[in-house]
Amino acid sequence: MSAPALDPSSNADLEWNLDRLQSRQKAREFVLHFEGRLCIYSDSVEQLYTNYTINFPRKSNAPLVILPNPYAFHDTYGGITADAVRDTGLFIILGETIGKRGLHVVQRSRKTRALSPAIPFRNALRKILSSQASDDPFLPVLVKGDLREFDASTPCLHLHRLRLNELTHVSAFQRTSIKRAINESLYNLYRQSADINLG
Repeated sequence: MSAPALDPSSNADLEWNLDRLQSRQKAREFVLHFEGRLCIYSDSVEQLYTNYTINFPRKSNAPLVILPNPYAFHDTYGGITADAVRDTGLFIILGETIGKRGLHVVQRSRKTRALSPAIPFRNALRKILSSQASDDPFLPVLVKGDLREFDASTPCLHLHRLRLNELTHVSAFQRTSIKRAINESLYNLYRQSADINLG
């Protein structure tokens, strides 16, 4: 069942503090490439937002604010428990960080903290999309804290994933609707990924 969008002032999960980032402006520019293209999850209210905007108040040290579309309440899904959202260790990074062009994806090992070889972002998206027909599709989402720095001055995005098979209390209809909404965002991101201008 879809849930009405909340006023972000009542949901701290929708306010992302950027104070720990060395280059706030670069982080802002980076995350805007994914606005509306990756869904946002809030564990405090157990909601998933598929239709939103990213806003930056004029005050220099103000947090980034996620604003769900108040006119599209059907694009906000409730009852998404935190145990269904898992850390993946996957990061979307700027190629310049590793001497390459464009966006890439790397994975950090939970045991050794070592990074896997980088995969071009478009190739990673193609692999994710190919998993959607399985019983356990990879459904990436963002949570507060996922906008980070890969090194001292380069932003990156960490990915979480939603495990549909963990939503046992949610109807099959809603699970299908959630999967479809995330898939649409993913497909649009894949289709537009070649046109993302990193400046």
